[in-house]
Amino acid sequence: MEYKSNHNVVYSCKYHVVWCPKYRRKVLVNGVDIRLKKLIEEICGEYHIDIIEMEIMPDHIHLLMEVDPQFGIHKAVKLIKGRTSRVLRQEYGWLRSRIPSLWTNSYFVSTVGEAPLSVIKQYIENQKNV
Repeated sequence: MEYKSNHNVVYSCKYHVVWCPKYRRKVLVNGVDIRLKKLIEEICGEYHIDIIEMEIMPDHIHLLMEVDPQFGIHKAVKLIKGRTSRVLRQEYGWLRSRIPSLWTNSYFVSTVGEAPLSVIKQYIENQKNV
């Protein structure tokens, strides 16, 4: 197992996070998915959040990431959802007319403690084939 550290904490906190567009609409298509992936990578880079695996489906997102426990998973997800919503709705005007807000308020999160990382990565990779 690989550990990370900040100034006063050594950690290994990996999370599988899933969230959906409002009303589970299939709006993550026609270039929105590609731009979303790039935005998530930029945001995570800024805040030192490691993306282990990411898959964007037309109506939901799977993200396997490692987050500093002092930063917090809730703060990370809130930040990613907030900024991506604002930028995508500015860049793709049809999103504003299709749904009142890009994301639902909720999300699924599961710690990846006992499960082998390779199994979780394979599950996320295979979501496109389902």
